Amino acid sequence: MPAGAGVTNPTALNYAEKYQRALANQFPYVLYFGDLYNQTSDGNYKWVDEKTIKIPRLTTTGRVNANRDTIGTAARNYDNSWETKTLEHERKWSTLVHPMDIKQTNIVASIANITKTFNEFQKFPEMDAYLISKLYERWTTTVSAEGYTGKTADTTALTTGDAVLAMFDKFMLAMDNARVPVTGRILYCTHEVKALLKNAASIAKRWEVQQSGGAINRAVEYLDGVKVNAVPKELMKTAYNFTEGWTPATTAGQIDMWMVHKGAIITPISYTFAQLSAPSALSEGKYVYYEESFEDAFILNNRADALQFHVTT
Repeated sequence: MPAGAGVTNPTALNYAEKYQRALANQFPYVLYFGDLYNQTSDGNYKWVDEKTIKIPRLTTTGRVNANRDTIGTAARNYDNSWETKTLEHERKWSTLVHPMDIKQTNIVASIANITKTFNEFQKFPEMDAYLISKLYERWTTTVSAEGYTGKTADTTALTTGDAVLAMFDKFMLAMDNARVPVTGRILYCTHEVKALLKNAASIAKRWEVQQSGGAINRAVEYLDGVKVNAVPKELMKTAYNFTEGWTPATTAGQIDMWMVHKGAIITPISYTFAQLSAPSALSEGKYVYYEESFEDAFILNNRADALQFHVTT
């Protein structure tokens, strides 16, 4: 046997294992903030170039008393202005795949499976991490040029279910007073906060034993008409490092609760590209996969009260 024969390259794909065609990832990933990534209608803004958008902002004067005996002076009683936003999050990913890798791993290394794993464990969670951290940054940062004053998250300790419920009521009251519609509000919280919420004394009294087998359903899906979504705490940080992939920043705080109205944000996507090139001399006989996207998330300045945060620093 030639020297080195049978030695496994630690960086190579594992050819010895017989994988099934479908990857054995037990917990396929989804976008936790998928409802918010749907806010991409071009009707909400105007593209200036590939990285800049303008959001229309219209204001009017109020009504005045009418006079049946005279004619008032005609005037323009509305004003139209533009809120300019610049996209910042331009990302790419690529990989080489040797045809023999696909054959010798029982198709486990096919492009479909590789990109599926990339989406579930890298791209999608990065998109979630970017959206919440960037919106938090923009919500708390004053931008004088836009006439926007940054806001401050609540930091009251949440140690009981009733404390969580009180914070929920505080968020609701703030939005009610800001005339934010109830329909369209979503509460995102960590699983720890949702567990506390289930045990709130005022909620526990409402659990009903189901007729089928006496099973108890303690799912909290809606609270006072607001959709409740639990999110892993690692995707609820105030800041991340996106040098490669996504990792929580060392100075990041923990976002415990975030209530938002979908109409208060926009998530424009400027550019998406994905292509698979067949093996060639330039790629030394390998498949080449490449994708790139340019996206971001913004708050409409005059609707910033439709976001409410609780953070543990």
